[in-house]
Amino acid sequence: MLSNILKFFLYKIEPEKAHKLSLVLINKYFAKMPLSSNHLDKNLYQKIFNLSFDNPVGLAAGFDKNAEIYNQVDKFGFGFTEIGTITPKPQEGNLKPRVFRLIQDKAIINRLGFPNEGMNEITKKMKKNIPKGICGVNIGPNKENATSIDDYLLCFDQFFELASYIVINISSPNTPKLRSLHNNEKITELIDAIKKRRAEKKSNVPIILKVSPDIEEDKIEGICNILLEKSIDGVILTNTTIRNKSSLSSEHRIQDGGLSGEPLNEISNKIIQKFYLRLGSSIPIIGAGGVSSGATAYEKIKSGASLLQLYTALIYEGPYVAKKINKELSNLIKLNGYNNISEVIGINCK
Repeated sequence: MLSNILKFFLYKIEPEKAHKLSLVLINKYFAKMPLSSNHLDKNLYQKIFNLSFDNPVGLAAGFDKNAEIYNQVDKFGFGFTEIGTITPKPQEGNLKPRVFRLIQDKAIINRLGFPNEGMNEITKKMKKNIPKGICGVNIGPNKENATSIDDYLLCFDQFFELASYIVINISSPNTPKLRSLHNNEKITELIDAIKKRRAEKKSNVPIILKVSPDIEEDKIEGICNILLEKSIDGVILTNTTIRNKSSLSSEHRIQDGGLSGEPLNEISNKIIQKFYLRLGSSIPIIGAGGVSSGATAYEKIKSGASLLQLYTALIYEGPYVAKKINKELSNLIKLNGYNNISEVIGINCK
């Protein structure tokens, strides 16, 4: 009831102001409320990246841009979280307005452009408040250095000891030229540089690449071959899409920026399947895009995802959406005769 009232008022507020308010409420109020049950379904447990995940549902980067609530999200049923995207220098991002709710479509269009406080400020926060659970850090370049490997290395140096894993974000449509890094030569160069730096630091932090859903079909096999050759630890599929807006109902469908939420679900699943057919179980996939229920989570896992991330569903379904998804997902696994989520991964590809 309280969650529904909150959603009603948040819908009346400009999206970025509502987002800031939601961070305050999570910190000051919701996180202090006891959950109705702390029961953990054993059939959702997995060990991936040498990390123990009590459940597969994570909070995607973009919600906790500046490391404000990463130690609270587990109280809402999330199995892990991801901070960022973080750039070396602070930046404001693109001009406002830059976030649009498409309520009829259960979607969002954003053209934020990596607004964040910068790596130095966020590092200070994390050192004062060490992550208690699985907390990834998503890194990217400043706008003026969109294709700069040096920006990724600067951020890696800051966070490799604090993060449970590091995400190399080359997938946002809102930083000009960033998606040009999907070129095979550039991906190879970037992964080589990050892995070399990790070796120099004598670190074992997992390195994960975040890929665009708008990738051309003929590039998928080449990227998969690179990921296998370079033994990347994982891949996130996918970020927001700049396509498929014409079929939407909301007046905001004409806005520039990346589309997330329900309309991205099937697009993401198809990309996941194409990657899984080439990667198999060698490289775990984190599936993102349109996860809002146990059913949509189950389909993503069947498509090849080992873990999941959501953001938009948190806005439309409320703060306890992860808890709801986990309960429904656990029941689906049992109803279909499986003992553990790991048995379901990629069955649509077999």
